[in-house]
Amino acid sequence: MLKILCGAMLVASLASCDTGTDPKLTISRPDADIQGDGLHGAIAFHSIQAGTWDIWITNADGTGATRLTDDAGDEFGPRFSPDGRRIAFSSSRDGDFEIYVMHADGTGLTQLTNVPSDFEPTWSPDGRRIAFNSNRDGDFHVYVMNADGSAVRQLTFGAGISESPTAWSPDGRKIAVRSNRTGQNELYVMNVDGSGVTQLTTNEGDGDQAGWSPSAQQFLFSSNRDGGHLHIFVMNPDGSGVTQLTSGDFEDDDPVWSPDGKKIAFWSFRDGPDGEIFVMNADGSGPTRVTHGVDNDFVPTWRAEPLASR
Repeated sequence: MLKILCGAMLVASLASCDTGTDPKLTISRPDADIQGDGLHGAIAFHSIQAGTWDIWITNADGTGATRLTDDAGDEFGPRFSPDGRRIAFSSSRDGDFEIYVMHADGTGLTQLTNVPSDFEPTWSPDGRRIAFNSNRDGDFHVYVMNADGSAVRQLTFGAGISESPTAWSPDGRKIAVRSNRTGQNELYVMNVDGSGVTQLTTNEGDGDQAGWSPSAQQFLFSSNRDGGHLHIFVMNPDGSGVTQLTSGDFEDDDPVWSPDGKKIAFWSFRDGPDGEIFVMNADGSGPTRVTHGVDNDFVPTWRAEPLASR
């Protein structure tokens, strides 16, 4: 989250106008270049295209992009609940970053936490719990709570360490964690009570939005392990068999599986200075741009159900 937040603030410094638009602002999209390609469902993401960082949603083919939040604060890191009906995210609308949940149409906002600063919520597969990271004890560590915000429990500990949950395993027994406990960002897996920590990677710069495929047969992550640009990789769940999916003189980051595991959504600077959402096949082929906003779109999350007809 710290990388995302720092990057967001840098981009925000270039966007000084407030459009005063409706919170359910719908934007047009030029030439739907991936319609008919079998893309299904909806993708939510955060974007600064309306002047502040807000949560947006679009069909997976890029149509119907709609702004879901509109307030003086910034919203980051949306994550669909397993049933696709709710979105958890982090917001500074009360002055500090806290975890909120809303319906997938932007209504029914509920604040879950009230202790600064809380980021990167991720749902358990049954939708009953949410893991997140917080520096409420002075360092960023992994916490878990019930989906209504109750029963908060700290799972990781240690001074001078920054750790964030990236995903729950499909069977709900494990949580993937990005951690710098060795002095560099690596990927780990632990039991949902914080025990049994196992290191998966040993390369500096691994970890953003890593997670299991729906079948639990593969593990997706981004890394700048070559010391250059962030790109997208896949490996076996035990850390073996690493395969690089994207490459180039640009950044690709925050990959997420489609609900059927056949596609991967991510954001990229490959088309210019603004980050946009792209979708590619699970083997890295056929990358196609989804969003065409005037500013940066980051951190996608994917549900099976498309937007309702308008």
